[in-house]
Order: sequence, then C-alpha cells, then structure tokens
Amino acid sequence: MINAETKNEVNFKSLLGWMATGAGVALAAGALYKLATRFRVEGKVVLITGGSRGLGLELARQLAAKGAKLAICARSEDQLERAHAELSESGADVIAIPTDITNRSEVNKLVSDVVSHFGRVDVLINNAGVIQVGPQEEMNIEDYEEAMDTNFWAALYGMHAVIPLFIGQGGGRIVNITSIGGKVAVPHLLPYSASKFALVGLSEGMHAELKKKNICVTTVVPNLMRTGSPRNVTVKGDHEAEYAWFKVADSSPLLSQSIESAAREIIRAMEYGEAEAILSLSARVAVLLKGFAPGWVSTLTALANHFLPETGPSGSVPRKGFQSESSKSKGIISALSDRAAIRNNEL
Repeated sequence: MINAETKNEVNFKSLLGWMATGAGVALAAGALYKLATRFRVEGKVVLITGGSRGLGLELARQLAAKGAKLAICARSEDQLERAHAELSESGADVIAIPTDITNRSEVNKLVSDVVSHFGRVDVLINNAGVIQVGPQEEMNIEDYEEAMDTNFWAALYGMHAVIPLFIGQGGGRIVNITSIGGKVAVPHLLPYSASKFALVGLSEGMHAELKKKNICVTTVVPNLMRTGSPRNVTVKGDHEAEYAWFKVADSSPLLSQSIESAAREIIRAMEYGEAEAILSLSARVAVLLKGFAPGWVSTLTALANHFLPETGPSGSVPRKGFQSESSKSKGIISALSDRAAIRNNEL
C-alpha cells in the first residue's frame, strides 16, 4: 500500500519529468524556428560603412564568400580602391563609394547610389568608427564631437536612410557595431565610450520599435579585436606610452579576439536576427559584472586608471598611432597587430 508521503514524492518526480520534457520541447521548437526563419545572405545586398579596412573588410570577405552583393564605403579613396580590387579579384559582386558618413546628405546619396546599382538594400552594417586614446584632461569638446559624429550620428543617418526602404520591401537587417566601451566606461577612451553608450541605447531602442515591421536590429558588442587598427587611432597625452598600452592590449590573444572569429559571430547574429551579440568571454563577463555589481566595476576601472600613463608635455597635440610608435609598442605580442594591419588594409 502506498502511503501519502510516497505518493507525493512520485507526483513530484512526475511533475519534474513533465517540466523537463516541456523545456526540451520548447528549446527544440525555438531552434527549429530560428533555422526556419534564418536570413539567407546569398544574393542579398549588404551595405558596410567603413568597409575598406579592418573589421569592415573582413565582414565583406566573409559575406562575399556566402554570395552576398556588397557595397562598401569609406573616406580614404586609396584604401577603398585597394579593398575593392581585393574583393573583386576574389569574385565578389561589389561596388565601392567614397563617402563621408558624418555628412547626412552624403549618406543619403550613398544609399541612393546603392539602390540605383543593385535595385535594393537588404542589410546595413554600421561599422565605421573612430577612437581617441588619452587622459580626459587632454580631450576637448571637439574630440567628443568627432566621436559622436562618426560613432553615433553617422549610424543614425544610415538607419534613417534605409528604414523607409526596408518597410517598403517588407523587412531588412541592421547591424550596429558598438563596443564593450558602450557597456562599461573605459578610462582613457572617454569620447569613444560616451559615443558607444549612445549607440547601444539607440540600437536597442530601434530593435524594440522596428521588430514589428520585420526589421531586425542587432547590437554587436565586441571587446578588443586584432584588426590592425591601433595604428590609425588618435593619441593624446604621453603619446608613446598611451599608444603602447593600447596596442599591446589590442594585440594580446588573452584580451583580444581574432578578426575572423569576430566577423563569423557577427554574421551569424545577423542571420538569426539576434537582438544582441556580445563577442568573447571577457566581454560577456564584463557585462555581467556591470549588471550585478556596478560598484565593483567602477572600483576596478578607477584602479586600472592608476596604472595608465600621465599626460606628456605635448599631450594636447593629437597624433596618429603610427606616429606614436616606439620601442614600448614593439615586441612579439604587438607584432600580431602589425601583421593584422597588413592583411586588413590598415596601412
């Protein structure tokens, strides 16, 4: 004879079993739905800002390999021509349009030119960006304006240009490349962090409002990536010391991600319509810590600031990264960035 206690135990185990089965069915259904609704890039027209070098160029390479039609833009015509030649030689269907994306009229013309050439735009990847490295006392209002113009306003110009097209076509994809600096304020990168925080907020809000129109906006949050881009950042303060810490950190396999794996993750997130893609374990840990223990993160970043360089005698003068090279920024680790710069058209 089964007593009441034993009966309750059996019922509880049965309930757990049904719950586990239900969870498994839900996960399987979700996976099947994602596969069924996956956005196929073959034959689609993808517009990439900052597509002439670095991450933008690697995204173009991988998307071309998947059969996408490409439009890339950048301000540097020389770099744009080299990128166009490389992609064309690999068999990509690609056009390259010199554009200052901080100019709204030029962005509108860019989108119009792409539509004139290909007949439509299916994906916009807001990748172009600028970084200023140095202590806050050397950053002036113009530095913040430059960061906002490129990292925030240009992305908004692009979105405003394509959203009416996407609505008319019945849908589209927008990918905004933000940064871990848009989730956690990073010392000596304040104009960059401020602009990326703004872009994260814009991108998340756009996703919420545009989803009902079948326009998926993916917020990409990368950490450091080995793109070779340090040589093109703007440096202030103690130029050689500032550039050295940034370049070494950006080159380190422990702190940074390969550009190839980053591009693969971004494309996958776009294809599956993910609202957010946080790249690399270190970035995910940083975001989790900021959410659960913001005070600790503030303490850690303030502590880290103690180890960053003080300003130099000509600290207010901006220099490019390649103008700030020294023995401090050369070595086995930083050589990874130098090789990436060659491969990714950063020279």
